[in-house]
Amino acid sequence: MSGTGTGEELGAQAARARALALLRIRSRAAAVALLPTAVAVVLLVAGAQGRIGGGGWYAVRWAVSACAALVLLGAVAVSVAIVRARPAVSPTVPLSEQAAPDLYRLVRDLADRLGVPAPSAIALTPDCDSWLEDRSHPAAQPAGGSAGRAAVSGGRRDGVQAAPVLVIGSPFLWWMRVAELRAVLAPVVAGTGPSAHPDIAAARRFVRGLDGAVADADTPVPGPLATLRRVPRRFVGWIARLLLRTCRGHAAAMERAVAAAASERAQAVDYGLRIVAQEQVGLAYAGWDRLLTRVALPAWRMGRWPSRLDAGVVSALTELSRRDRLAEGFASRLGERPACDLLEEPGTADEAASLLAARLFHGGPAETGPDWSPVDWQQYPEEVVDRKWRTEAARLHRVLDALGVRHAPSAAEEDGTHATHGSHGADPVDVAVPTLARVVEHLAGRSGRSEELAAGISAAVAREEAAVPPGPPAAGVSGACTASGGDVLDLWGPDPLPLFPLQPPRTGAELLADHVAAMVCCAAVDTAGAAPGLDWLDGPALLVDGERRADLGSPVLSLVEDGDAGPLRSWLASVGVRTDKPVRLV
Repeated sequence: MSGTGTGEELGAQAARARALALLRIRSRAAAVALLPTAVAVVLLVAGAQGRIGGGGWYAVRWAVSACAALVLLGAVAVSVAIVRARPAVSPTVPLSEQAAPDLYRLVRDLADRLGVPAPSAIALTPDCDSWLEDRSHPAAQPAGGSAGRAAVSGGRRDGVQAAPVLVIGSPFLWWMRVAELRAVLAPVVAGTGPSAHPDIAAARRFVRGLDGAVADADTPVPGPLATLRRVPRRFVGWIARLLLRTCRGHAAAMERAVAAAASERAQAVDYGLRIVAQEQVGLAYAGWDRLLTRVALPAWRMGRWPSRLDAGVVSALTELSRRDRLAEGFASRLGERPACDLLEEPGTADEAASLLAARLFHGGPAETGPDWSPVDWQQYPEEVVDRKWRTEAARLHRVLDALGVRHAPSAAEEDGTHATHGSHGADPVDVAVPTLARVVEHLAGRSGRSEELAAGISAAVAREEAAVPPGPPAAGVSGACTASGGDVLDLWGPDPLPLFPLQPPRTGAELLADHVAAMVCCAAVDTAGAAPGLDWLDGPALLVDGERRADLGSPVLSLVEDGDAGPLRSWLASVGVRTDKPVRLV
């Protein structure tokens, strides 16, 4: 314990030293701003006492006084802008004590064991991370209501700086057991101790003010006088950037020292369990990333948002444990009490976090609407997977129509449904039916046609995305989040969403391969008795005789990239897909 105490003390001393360095930078900036005023005062007093005189000194006194007035005015403007600047606040789901009394009790008991102040409130983030966040700035307070004021303590009370808010990654609550969550949160909660130190708190407020002033300076200014208003904002932003560059090294070192001190203090609590819990953190990262990119993202692109993402994490990680022999032991933990039992209504919190995840990672609307509705996991195969395949297949055939692609009628098309006659004796007009054979025949043996088709699909996707109207500005996460028991905070700010896009834009070749695979899946469902399914780690899946077929990718790539239709035709024959039969499109 003496070694632990010594390490913690050294970390705290290093953090305070860096905080004092930041405060000295603030003091020096104030001194530089007041220097012309001090010189002007000296000259004016000397002139009034007759120590200096003459026309030259008169001009110098007034020139220095004018310069001092301008510098002082600019310093006051910069100071006011830094003080009033709204610091960056992470978008989270507020979790009141009424919504999670057991979780609040666990955090308070943990703070008591660590000998640090308890966090002022708890919030959830749809990410695999946890941290402390200061929301004492008035701009971070709820719009009104006693419930919101109780949920997030702000400002100072009796001259004491309010404790920061504890932000917990919602996937941790569903995957981790209660003891594991306590072990993971121990070093985070221990950080409230250094946060209560006045020097560290003042240094953090100064840095956050600079960061907020820079962000405000970059915000577009509307109105007829935008140009005039933009000039002083840019000046404030330039000064704030200069100070921020000067502070960056000290601020980073201070935060590292604070984290080191908190980690040393937390070693006294569940140290052995923390090692096991950190393994769960790494596993949660892997499963959460796969769930978002492979499962949630296709639904978001279809205008649906899975309403139980955190519950899906458990299924995804359980599946990962089953496939990965290194993770086999993790599945046995599921018999223990999950941390989500600490919430009064886990489903409501899961829904709120799921909607927030869609906002952060995809940029979806803040509220449910006709084109943005929740979907349960039971409905996912039919309402997301099948619809995705048929939408992409329809787009593929629209592009083929635009390119003038036709094909010879098959035996199934001899009934005349593939052609119609123009009125008044016009020549017959060939109407190509949506068959898989049409796609395969167009791409087989002709690699140049893949590029043309890929370009057409890319243009069609871009047009459809551009036609989607942007959602209204979000004043927080409404609806489901309000049901968590606390007032909703306006935490979005002016930044465009998504803040953290999951994937870069897809290339034309990738889009073409996806569309051809979707057409194959539609044909398999319509002609071979296959069914859409959901794989927790890979997303949309094709089920043949109840088993997932994961071997479609390679034959499709052979057709798209090389024009070789042989592997795909062999795959279709093994499944029993009829390429000459029309498929149902949306």
